[in-house]
Amino acid sequence: MQSRPGKRNLITDVPGLLVGNAHDKRIRSGVTVLVPESGEMVASVDARGGGTGSREFDLLRPEATVSEINALVLSGGSAFGLDAAGGVMGHLRARGIGYKAGPSVVPIVPQAILFDLNNGGDKDWGEHSPYPALGRAAAEDAKPEFALGNAGAGYGAQASGFKGGLGSASIRLEDGTTVGALVAVNAVGAATYPFSGAFFAWDVEIYNEFGGKSPRPEDRASGIRLPKLARAGENTTIAIVATDARLSKAECRQFALMAQQGLTHAIRPAHTPFDGDTVFGVSTGLRELAQPAMDLARLGGFAANCLARAIARGIYEAESLGDATGYRAHFGLA
Repeated sequence: MQSRPGKRNLITDVPGLLVGNAHDKRIRSGVTVLVPESGEMVASVDARGGGTGSREFDLLRPEATVSEINALVLSGGSAFGLDAAGGVMGHLRARGIGYKAGPSVVPIVPQAILFDLNNGGDKDWGEHSPYPALGRAAAEDAKPEFALGNAGAGYGAQASGFKGGLGSASIRLEDGTTVGALVAVNAVGAATYPFSGAFFAWDVEIYNEFGGKSPRPEDRASGIRLPKLARAGENTTIAIVATDARLSKAECRQFALMAQQGLTHAIRPAHTPFDGDTVFGVSTGLRELAQPAMDLARLGGFAANCLARAIARGIYEAESLGDATGYRAHFGLA
């Protein structure tokens, strides 16, 4: 059997994972939450670029004591969005999910954020951030099926001259192992060639999942151009790659590091001083690796391709919002 996308072509094709989205149309921002059905998953992170916004990243270091986490959060709102993890923690704590410290339960919820404060939404929310409520709503919404494009953390995103958005993709390997990616695309770099509009990730596309466009000769000679909607300092692509293969925290870190190749393939330039590009690596641990080092290298290659595809899908599925034109609207696609 050839490797092919899972039945949903979403990160939730990885057994044991659910995703929830919540957004606020008035403020043009939102939150996406990845939660394990079992309550725990192993994770680490690789963060690059000059503008990372994060929460609980130190716990994801391989040498840190806590071995499992209880959810991951991707959010808009820049530093204000970091409040979203508090809402997710409240949701999990009420269900007894978290790190057990004597009689206390402390949910472990790392988070990364992107900048969507200047996208035309009403951000005058006063002293009380809306993000804890959005985080709780996203956690309560967690399920196998979820929307792409203008959804969750991608609701207010702008990217590569088009409306940015939430993307996801998956691949099921010949041995039954599954790899998936989830991403909120809000990059300063471009994701498409300037003449044809083909995605840089066109060569890893499967089943025309983001339009099936191929680059033209003039595209290849055009160099890299920063699109006009990309305003330096208002950016960042944040992502999760996941597998049901059993990985340690250190192996999850390597998995995330290899997946960054997908980000640099799909967005050019990436990891700029204005981006806080971040990739989490996640394992649900349901399948043993026969040859851990060799299998991990192979999984990382699939993760990179999944992430590149997810980035293109996030932009392709997004609809026009405010001054940001959707990719399909621009090209007159249904």
